[in-house]
Amino acid sequence: MLADKIERINELARKSRAEGLTEEEKVEQQKLRREYINAFKSNLRNTLDSVVIVDEDGKKVKPGKKK
Repeated sequence: MLADKIERINELARKSRAEGLTEEEKVEQQKLRREYINAFKSNLRNTLDSVVIVDEDGKKVKPGKKK
């Protein structure tokens, strides 16, 4: 996510607390927030996919999803 989009999210949040948002701004805010959340989830998944656990014997195990 680009820094300018994050700054816009923060700008809309400050304006919302100070004076309120127009309907167009509310829609833009929700869209930007959803985009931010999706990017965060994607980054977290990529990080977790690269995790490897080393057991006491030195054996490397890639954790799987819970069933």
